[in-house]
Amino acid sequence: MEQTGDIIDIRKEKIREMRHSGTDLYPNDFSVTHSVGDIQQALINNDTGISAENAAIRTAGRIMAINRFGKSAFIRFKDRTGQMQAYVRQDKVGSDAYALFKLMDIGDFIGLTGTMFQTKTGEWTLLADSLRLLSKAIRPLPEKFHGLKDPEKRYRQRYLDLIMNPEVREIFIRRSRLVQFIRKFLIERDFLEVETPMMQPIAGGAEAKPFKTHHNALDMDLYLRIAPELYLKRLVTGGFERVFEINRNFRNEGISTQHNPEFTMLEFYQAYATFKDLMTLTEEMFQQAAVFVTGSVEVQYQGEPIDFTSPWKQITLYDALESIAGIDPAIFQDRDKLMETALSAGITIGKQEERQVLDAGKILTKLFDALVEPKLIQPTFITGYPVSVSPLSRRNMEKPDLTDRFELFIAGREIANGFSELNDPEDQRERFLRQVQHREAGDEESHMMDEDYIKALEYGMPPTAGEGIGIDRLAMLLTDSPSIRDVILFPHMKATDRK
Repeated sequence: MEQTGDIIDIRKEKIREMRHSGTDLYPNDFSVTHSVGDIQQALINNDTGISAENAAIRTAGRIMAINRFGKSAFIRFKDRTGQMQAYVRQDKVGSDAYALFKLMDIGDFIGLTGTMFQTKTGEWTLLADSLRLLSKAIRPLPEKFHGLKDPEKRYRQRYLDLIMNPEVREIFIRRSRLVQFIRKFLIERDFLEVETPMMQPIAGGAEAKPFKTHHNALDMDLYLRIAPELYLKRLVTGGFERVFEINRNFRNEGISTQHNPEFTMLEFYQAYATFKDLMTLTEEMFQQAAVFVTGSVEVQYQGEPIDFTSPWKQITLYDALESIAGIDPAIFQDRDKLMETALSAGITIGKQEERQVLDAGKILTKLFDALVEPKLIQPTFITGYPVSVSPLSRRNMEKPDLTDRFELFIAGREIANGFSELNDPEDQRERFLRQVQHREAGDEESHMMDEDYIKALEYGMPPTAGEGIGIDRLAMLLTDSPSIRDVILFPHMKATDRK
């Protein structure tokens, strides 16, 4: 078997021969009248405009296979809509064109004109009466029988992954359809799509470690957005009562099957609504999205059926810790015993200086993340989060130490986070100050003080509910993808010298 370097050398020799003969290796004047999908659908519909012997077709695509027989050859080529067969004969296309065709390789792009006919096996095939090279490939595609299976290479060279693995292409088509559906779903409900800054002077809207950069002209440090929340709520204050953004966020955190430093979120805000209204809206959105993308309200995820049918389970954080994790409710307010329970369970709490500022609420959520979250397979809303872990959420009127907040878990992971928004500027300032204390103690994910946001609240923000939904994780569910890297076209990878 020839090595890749040898194949490239051979192809470069062909390129020299083609250039010497005056062939344009990369022309841009070939027009297509029919895609492969157009042709195949027309044949299914018995369209005589395609199947008639004199029906002229102009199409193009990448050559995926060549089977030569002296002065004729069958090729398979594909475009964005599918793959089909063509038959090239020297006496049909002419000696000069066939001589050029003999220098073509798998991976090249070819333009073809001709008519359709059926082979002896009944396969509809394009009989070429002319052909053109549209783009010469220097590097060979992966060997077709083994394809491209190495995950490392698939993620680093996504273009090859898309060429060689049709199922990967389908994943990203489904992802695109998901985003299209969400946008349409919200617009139909009178939400306005907006854009907010990706570089911000204060990283806010979530508890996360940001990426930092510097703007030379302004001579100021900026942070890549960890969330658009505080800007979207400024817009609600300004009178945009229903807004949403499908946005890229950046968090300087670890990489795993569920985490990528750069990811896509949907965030939306609705004035005169509560977190309960958004729970109902979320059920409706997810059910319709599942049907739109997969054709069913029930999907299979890694061998587990996920049923989006209403109603979804709802349980408080504290009840979940008791019934699922087996935590004794008697220690829910005992910080030291909670810390002891977490450490004995092998849960990472952070550095010693960070532990000193963690209250019972923070430790409870870490216990939840480790002991409860992986067991929440069917769609489940967790409610009743402590104030200390919800710095932007409205207090519950009956239990002021808790907030009107939910998180949605499916397949053992968080998919969405929503709450009735805190619009009391004095309460918000106090919570920011506590977050600053945590930050000064070493918690890099704690919220920064944002005086301008508090100023906006002082002008008055209507009662509002907001929510963030992880688009990547939802795409994983609806495409049965085990890793977030499978639904991000170009995931971040560690640098390598491998070519």
